[in-house]
Amino acid sequence: MRGSIIKRGQTYAYVLYLGRDANGKKRQKWAGGFRTKKDAEVALAKKLDEVHTGTFADPGALTVGEYLEQWLVGITPSLREKTAFSYRDTICGYVVPRLGHLRLADLTAPSIAALYAELLASGSRRGTGGLSARTVAYTHRILKHALSDAVLSGLLARNPAAFVRPPRVDKAETDTWSADEVARFLKSREGDRLYALWALLATTGMRRGEALGLYWSDVDLDEGKVAIRRGLVIAGAKTIESPTKTRAGARTIMLHPRTRDALRAHRIAQVAERLAAGPAWEDGEHVFTTETGHYLFPDRVTKVFSQHAQAAGLPPIRLHDLRHTVATLALTAGVHTKVVQELLGHANVGVTLDTYSHVTPGLHERAALTIGALVFGDGDHRDTSETSSR
Repeated sequence: MRGSIIKRGQTYAYVLYLGRDANGKKRQKWAGGFRTKKDAEVALAKKLDEVHTGTFADPGALTVGEYLEQWLVGITPSLREKTAFSYRDTICGYVVPRLGHLRLADLTAPSIAALYAELLASGSRRGTGGLSARTVAYTHRILKHALSDAVLSGLLARNPAAFVRPPRVDKAETDTWSADEVARFLKSREGDRLYALWALLATTGMRRGEALGLYWSDVDLDEGKVAIRRGLVIAGAKTIESPTKTRAGARTIMLHPRTRDALRAHRIAQVAERLAAGPAWEDGEHVFTTETGHYLFPDRVTKVFSQHAQAAGLPPIRLHDLRHTVATLALTAGVHTKVVQELLGHANVGVTLDTYSHVTPGLHERAALTIGALVFGDGDHRDTSETSSR
């Protein structure tokens, strides 16, 4: 590797020789506008040092948009279909239209910070309004990942996104029902052909997709347990089956006897529907289906749940909040946090504690009372100074 200094009019430039490309063409990097020859020599020496130490990066004329497209193509095979769709939708919807024209070499932390500010103010694809802090933070996470790979590939010397602070995401408030409200909801759905689905979600904390992705081969009614192996999820305009995200997500859940009875009654009713449908029945083994055997669309189930909750006169919550309800009821009742973690399929107990930190003050108080009862005797709240003075 070597270089040279050239005078161009009243200023100086350097030429850095980078060998030859795959086609045998000489690779050079030019930089000009130096006031003196000495300035050009110093700049050239710095670049030569970067080449020798392996910190030199030269993306050439590659634009941000071109690089991100290449990156998406390369990373997609290693991603789940839903995640791959989300990455492409985010990059192509929010980043490329605003930064795609820039040369990758010219991408800076300030330009990325300006992108986030614009997305927060007016980034909505509906035409008006901005994106939530959570969406912009997710955009940052993907872009930072992509640019980190550019550094590993030698296209960038450092990751400009690493020097940008994403917007703060406040912890989302979760609404839950009380045990009485859950009971009221289930009571209102008795006789519903999907009563078993509501009972399952309200007593196990399963995710919507996990319940809708169940096959009868996953259900052991004799033992009263269900194996979670996959989920029915939405990826753009498609509904797909996807394996559980983590090893912890693949789990076995024990059923309450009444939930098991509801599933048994549901299976009998489904057999009758299958016979009535005849050739129109779709060849599938999902536990929860339409009257002709087609799997249920997740968003449709969410909409129906909201309608049922409203009809029952209950406080409005999301379908996913039934999962939060189960966890909150379990923790409040004193179920061990590790058991709740495994029930929900969290990757580790820290996720459970962080998600349900609003419950822990009550647990701490209960722990103090329990320990005190063991030490002082149940219900013994006398002033200990009397005992010590005797």
